[in-house]
Amino acid sequence: MAAVASKYKDLQELGVELLSISVDSHFVHKMWQDNELSKMVDGGVPFPMLSDGPGKIGSVYGVYDENAGVEMRGRFIIDPDGVVQAFEVLTPPVGRNVSELIRQIQAFQLVRETKGAEAAPSGWQPGKPTLKPGPDLVGNVWKAWKTDLAF
Repeated sequence: MAAVASKYKDLQELGVELLSISVDSHFVHKMWQDNELSKMVDGGVPFPMLSDGPGKIGSVYGVYDENAGVEMRGRFIIDPDGVVQAFEVLTPPVGRNVSELIRQIQAFQLVRETKGAEAAPSGWQPGKPTLKPGPDLVGNVWKAWKTDLAF
């Protein structure tokens, strides 16, 4: 949460809306915000922290463990049409990579802006070459990769 909060302005510049959702109550969120998050990020988490006490939202997204009454940690990239484009669910001992989240958002935005005329290959960064999907690319990705996409 703190890592995402520290990059909130960068995400806002990309037009991203952030929501944090957990089974914890708003009282727990306040305590966490006041006693921990605000010490990690100036001003604390600047985006809404929503309570999903009964796990209804987590169930829809497949992260709610009904037996334990908890939601697994995950992130979902949802496009402006409401379509989930990507998701990542990790167990608590491993944190997510906010730089990779930002890179993926930029890649999805590029593909959306080009209406699929460009594809962002593995490890793509803004300003780097893209792939041009189509029949000519089939069987020739290795050529584009070798000549244009060496990262």
